[in-house]
Amino acid sequence: MLNSVLDRTSTMVQSAPNQKQEHLAKADVFFQQAQSAAEAGDVSSSGSFILKALEQERRAGTVGPQVMQLIKPRS
Repeated sequence: MLNSVLDRTSTMVQSAPNQKQEHLAKADVFFQQAQSAAEAGDVSSSGSFILKALEQERRAGTVGPQVMQLIKPRS
């Protein structure tokens, strides 16, 4: 069982940089669309694209293995 957990974690760590780059690339596209919409005077669409881009940046920051409650305080 420990080997399967380690294998799964290893796979997640290897794919994390790819996922992070994908999220950042999507964010860049949304920022470009926001700029185009703002230049066209469509403030509402521009704001929506900015929010979508920020969401992708947030996702990029959280990619990777999450370690929670690994160290437990002594009672």
